[in-house]
Amino acid sequence: MKTVLTIAGSDPSGGAGLQSDLSTFSAFKVKGLSAVTALTAQNSARVKSVMPVPGKLLKEQLELLFEEFTIDAAKTGMIGSLENLRVIKRALKAGGVKNLVMDTVLSSTGGKPLLDRAGAKELASLMPLATIVTPNIPEASALTGIKITDMTGMEKAAKALFEMGASNVLVKGGHLGAAPTDLLYDGKAFSYFKGRRIMGPKAAFHGTGCILSAAIAAGLARGKAIEEAVKEAKRFLEKELRQRVRA
Repeated sequence: MKTVLTIAGSDPSGGAGLQSDLSTFSAFKVKGLSAVTALTAQNSARVKSVMPVPGKLLKEQLELLFEEFTIDAAKTGMIGSLENLRVIKRALKAGGVKNLVMDTVLSSTGGKPLLDRAGAKELASLMPLATIVTPNIPEASALTGIKITDMTGMEKAAKALFEMGASNVLVKGGHLGAAPTDLLYDGKAFSYFKGRRIMGPKAAFHGTGCILSAAIAAGLARGKAIEEAVKEAKRFLEKELRQRVRA
């Protein structure tokens, strides 16, 4: 069985964060490991408070996991602080992780910061270690300074993020409205993944970015190529959302 590590914050509601990642890993039949970057008080509707764990504790979590397990893929979600970002970079370099999915979490849907300002300014320094970076449109805009209002803007942002060091960039187009189209860029060509807009209560869409990035990481751990891992992850996410809406 392949092993996948999530480095992310805890969501008590289970809809996002490391709890969601571990559930996704289980669905893909890979062994899930987790290193906690932050504790939160939240439910599916809002985040009330966030407390990053001390960098020393995160370092010890990662060291012990790399000591015992062969990690086939990893993903980062909420990082919480600049100190934790630097700990993660050192640990991933030392561990020699080959497949890293970087979910560029900056804030909650309601606007609560999930990474301190210093960490946000330095977040791009993690990209050279990433196999794929998966920002949504607000995150891509924040990281590149490019205002994104259409597919052309998404393409420009993807190129800019690639130039920051990511091997592949998946800009998620759900914030543009209409039928959501995600854009994958590998430095040479664009691939477009058209989806269907699923309607339902807001709570049903809590943690969608976590699910997608975790599913991509599971696919990479199982030997899938980038494009196939993204396709498989999108199919899984759409199925999950339809089940949530019907529930």
